[in-house]
Amino acid sequence: MPITPPPAPQQNAAHAGRFDDDAWRQWPFALWCQGFMQAEQGWDTFARALPLADPHQRALAAFAARQWLEPLAPDNNPYTNPLVWRRTLEESGANLLRGACHAWEDGLRQWAGLPPAGAEHFRPGHEVAATPGKVVLRNHLAELIQYRPTTGRVRPEPILIVPAWIMKYYVLDLSPHNSLIRYLVGQGYTVFCVSWKNPTAADRDLGLEDYLRLGVREPLAAIEAIVPGARVHATGYCLGGTLLAMAASAMARDGDRRLASLSLLAAQTDFSEPGELGLFIDAFQVALMEAEMTALGYFPARQMSGAFQLLRARQLVWSRMTSEYLLGQRRPMTDLQAWNADATRMPARMHGQYLRHLYLDNDLAAGRFAVDGRPVRLADLSLPIFCVGTETDHVAPWRSVYKLHGLSPVALTFVLTSGGHNAGIVSEPGHPRRRFRSLLRAAGQPALTPEAWLAAATPHEGSWWPHWRGWLDALSGQPVRPPALGAARKGYPALDDAPGAYVMEK
Repeated sequence: MPITPPPAPQQNAAHAGRFDDDAWRQWPFALWCQGFMQAEQGWDTFARALPLADPHQRALAAFAARQWLEPLAPDNNPYTNPLVWRRTLEESGANLLRGACHAWEDGLRQWAGLPPAGAEHFRPGHEVAATPGKVVLRNHLAELIQYRPTTGRVRPEPILIVPAWIMKYYVLDLSPHNSLIRYLVGQGYTVFCVSWKNPTAADRDLGLEDYLRLGVREPLAAIEAIVPGARVHATGYCLGGTLLAMAASAMARDGDRRLASLSLLAAQTDFSEPGELGLFIDAFQVALMEAEMTALGYFPARQMSGAFQLLRARQLVWSRMTSEYLLGQRRPMTDLQAWNADATRMPARMHGQYLRHLYLDNDLAAGRFAVDGRPVRLADLSLPIFCVGTETDHVAPWRSVYKLHGLSPVALTFVLTSGGHNAGIVSEPGHPRRRFRSLLRAAGQPALTPEAWLAAATPHEGSWWPHWRGWLDALSGQPVRPPALGAARKGYPALDDAPGAYVMEK
């Protein structure tokens, strides 16, 4: 009797696309594949059923089980991966030789502290971070870049972008074709962007109050001098958005009306459900990090990038190793990958405050976070908000970002876009397979649950950028002549060409 091969592997959402090749439907590969996925599911169920009082510990056990099982996956092993067999037979083993050379090169680069192969082709100020402009403010912690207008007239309200300090700002100014900053300039806006310093041990005592003062308040003062009387469209990405939400709440508390709107891109304000990143953050782990930071004076960039790689070990580690070391095909470096390798440090005091006040104690959402010695409340905000979440975000899960609906009663436009934490934001018009949903919650109206929001939101094809630009346009005045670059007579001369000096610090 003929032997009937096992059925095609039944993949869950976590493995979508992983075993799609027809070779995985052949015996014995389908058997190994199905066995791996069943073992992974079984270990996950077992770990989450452990008799531990703390749900955090059960989730950590399930995460550890996945990390332990991943090296045993059939696609990560040359003996159980049919694609590696096929390539090795076709090339008489040349793929394995190339893979060994790639592994050797990567090892040497890591040992020498060099970026990944190909990152040298994406240099700030040349291939990336190349939108023309001038540094108009430099303090101990941040530079403020004002971008040169490319339209004859501009909207009277400038845009201030506050990026996260975990990485370099130019994720929002990558190559010319996918630069959000260049796009906004081309749409007739005067754009300012903060570029953070890469801290050293000498900056160990910088705290969140310093980031607010030097990274938000002083840039706002500079913009007020350069564009007198103009209200500002404040925009924050990731932790920069969280910082901007703190600053905007303090301004609302104090009656400061300089902001015209607030846009938060993949930024959390409620950290009660921070997703898998929260696995690395509990009282014990924070205490360990604080002890290490006390000795170093900063949180090392390699530890942050290591945590992100663990969260997406399949995509960022194992898949790349299979492709480059077993199949022998080096993946071309992209601008986003090169930026991701250009990591930064974080001052010891600030990082400890950030972890304790936000992740452990959730002070901002609870109305306990203090600015200038007094608590701030997101409920005090009265300006319109545009908030973006991304579908597969492992840093700021969209349901966590969505919680802003319950913290502030203002008119809130929420957008959920395809992609992850970085690629979902870097979503230029014309990018294939992009889509998003959007829905306005009117001021004072109750918030929908995330599931109800999904059902009610309007779906759109393409990039969310034009949707945001239309929202900004509706809150802006008629175009006027562009302001000068800097205001030397008021103490804000044009210093250096963009992208400035801080972005070059290693």
